[in-house]
Amino acid sequence: MRAVVVTRYGGPEVLTVAELPDPVPGPGEVVARPSAIGVNFKDVYEREGRAKPTPPFTPGSEGAGTVTAVGEGVTSLAPGDRIAWCAAPGSYAEQVVVPARAAVPLPADITDEDAAALLLQGLTAHYLTTSTHPLDEGGTALVHAAAGGVGRLLTRLLTRRGVKVVATVSTQAKAEAVRPLGPWQTLVTAGGTDIAARVRDLTGGRGVDVVYDGVGRDTFEAGLQSLRPRGTFVLFGEASGPVPAVDPRSLASHGSLFLTRPTLNDHATDPAELLARSAELFAWLRDGEIDVSVGGRYALEDAARAHHDLQQRRTTGKLLLQP
Repeated sequence: MRAVVVTRYGGPEVLTVAELPDPVPGPGEVVARPSAIGVNFKDVYEREGRAKPTPPFTPGSEGAGTVTAVGEGVTSLAPGDRIAWCAAPGSYAEQVVVPARAAVPLPADITDEDAAALLLQGLTAHYLTTSTHPLDEGGTALVHAAAGGVGRLLTRLLTRRGVKVVATVSTQAKAEAVRPLGPWQTLVTAGGTDIAARVRDLTGGRGVDVVYDGVGRDTFEAGLQSLRPRGTFVLFGEASGPVPAVDPRSLASHGSLFLTRPTLNDHATDPAELLARSAELFAWLRDGEIDVSVGGRYALEDAARAHHDLQQRRTTGKLLLQP
């Protein structure tokens, strides 16, 4: 089978396609043939060496497709079943080994492409808004990178609940793309916009209840300064790089703030929780509560270009590889 391989850490150019042996499922595993593979910043972290594994390896963890083989002890799935996954290392390939406990069976009305474009970022938006920091009507939130995959979903979910969302984007074109999602205000950060000052001005000096930040280093300090006293900073990603070390006393000086660094792994490890969150996510998609935005489709051989476009923030929505 063909697969993308990283033989050394580095830039997008280290992503190359190679022929590898066809995988065989072990106990509790299935092999699936993906028709769509999700591209995420987690994959970038792995490629750069900010997150292991150690080279050589095949990056990626998300996709959707059809089961072709099942391993010993797997009774919940059979060849021919359609599934999606977001925790299967080595997903940039024509065949992927998926732990059965991490496989989400797909309803007939959910396409492979929609599932691959939605699952990881959709589940992230789900736990962030239902478990990490739920907000009710009248609440206020700052959502960074609102034109990206998670940012779009957060903005849509929060605004539909009556939350006033201040959305940040990097360009005016992305501001236009975000406007239909219903944010209260959209801030274009290009040109050195003082985000915290604008947020304070918009909120009458109070600050927002919560900051959802998947950007990291470039927006961290502005986020702290944008919060109301006893507000919550939710750092769920580090697209611009890791944040500086934090002195806990600084949280006091900014107004007795709460800081959390949640991960999807701790909110969907239990199979029952994974399936419950996925079912609600698919229901939101059916009901129009959220939608799927695919920002680019790339052949497996073009994985390097997909990573480059993602890191340069040239796209909106989800990027997919199509084997």
